[in-house]
Amino acid sequence: MKKGQVVEGVVTRVDFPNKGIVDCEEGICVVKNVIPGQKVRAVINKARKGKAEGRLLEVLESSPIEQESPCSHFGQCGSCIYLSLPYEETLRIKKEQVKRLLAPVLSRQEEEWKFEGIKANPAVFGYRNKMEFTFGDERKDGPLALGMHRRGSFYDIVSATDCQIVDEDYRQILTCTLQFFQEKKEEGLPLSFYHRLRHEGYLRHLLVRKASRTGEILLALVTTTQTAGLLEEEILSAWQERLRQLPLQGEIVGIMHVKNDAQADVVRSDETVTLYGRDYFFEELLGLQFRISLFSFFQTNSLSAELLYRTAREYILGAVGEQEGQIIYDLYSGTGTIAQMLSPVAKKVIGVEIVEEAVVAARENASLNGLHNCEFIAGDVLKVLDTITERPDMIVLDPPRDGVHPKALQKIIGYGVENILYISCKPTSLVRDLEVFLDRGYAVRRWAAVDQFSWTGHVETVVSLSLKNNA
Repeated sequence: MKKGQVVEGVVTRVDFPNKGIVDCEEGICVVKNVIPGQKVRAVINKARKGKAEGRLLEVLESSPIEQESPCSHFGQCGSCIYLSLPYEETLRIKKEQVKRLLAPVLSRQEEEWKFEGIKANPAVFGYRNKMEFTFGDERKDGPLALGMHRRGSFYDIVSATDCQIVDEDYRQILTCTLQFFQEKKEEGLPLSFYHRLRHEGYLRHLLVRKASRTGEILLALVTTTQTAGLLEEEILSAWQERLRQLPLQGEIVGIMHVKNDAQADVVRSDETVTLYGRDYFFEELLGLQFRISLFSFFQTNSLSAELLYRTAREYILGAVGEQEGQIIYDLYSGTGTIAQMLSPVAKKVIGVEIVEEAVVAARENASLNGLHNCEFIAGDVLKVLDTITERPDMIVLDPPRDGVHPKALQKIIGYGVENILYISCKPTSLVRDLEVFLDRGYAVRRWAAVDQFSWTGHVETVVSLSLKNNA
């Protein structure tokens, strides 16, 4: 196969995270955004060392397992890739993906291990508790849009008014906001979206967060400070008043205006002004209460996070049994959810997190829940480990997508604790780190996958490890 060549073939499987393996007459080609069983046409955009990668041109024949998608935006926006399949098929695909990835590592150990399958998302639809919608146009010089990036495009936006991974409150808030600014633009106000090439424009993002348990809603309009010709205060007042009239199932407890003049297309704050209510909301998880601000890190699927953390707690208790007086390290602790979950069964839990705002939130939440044996330290795990005098009896790892820093991993292994729990949001990083653990005397005992984000290519993995000579 050569670059520029057009090929046809059948998708035999999809590897993590979105790599369709297409069996063509000319050989094997990797193509994204395809479904097992489809017959597709693709153009080769990379070919070297016997491997080829292609870009999907057309689906020639649907897969036998496909069905009508419940979302009118499917195939347009870049979020969901499996929404034309029965949910059980998506679980099977993800389960096989993680099994294939971990198989080479697990085949190296002689000790027995147990795979406990994939755990289904408790809420298949409407599960997200946070969304960042982007302003733009659906095509060049088209009408104002608000929603998700079009699949394969950096600039075009799909107005996701029918998005199925959020509930009706999100859809109402998005539609209301889009219609409001479309009307104001038609009245002649210079309300253009922020052009990421020209670095001009006013409207950037709409950020919405809603607690699954309490129903409290926090939202923010993100704009630049390019307000020439705008009566900004008057416009924002009218916008938030219209939002507050919506017949929502949940309750809006805070509306904010975030000013962001960064050239990068990221949601961040140079200045945040509260237009209505408060700048935080409350969520409940596993009987614990959490106070969450606009930019606080928190699992974006509350119900599946409960399932993930129940699995983690089960693995931890299964490993340590009835041992008391344990000091547990919760590394990459975020807002301290795992630490607080372990607090009742530990002498002390020490959480380490690099994001200072998350550490502040973790301390506040521990106090809110009356937990006094949790300590949270702000800083890089690699450096902070050298400053902690209390040695751990067990370590919990929940690193970012890139996994554990290699030097930090060696320090963690150097403690020689009997049991380690690893929660991963990217199985390819997990595989890399597991190889190091096995080389240093650890073995996998139990592991499972958890479907945090239905219809997408993402999958969480929970792995319990122990020292081989302590099996």
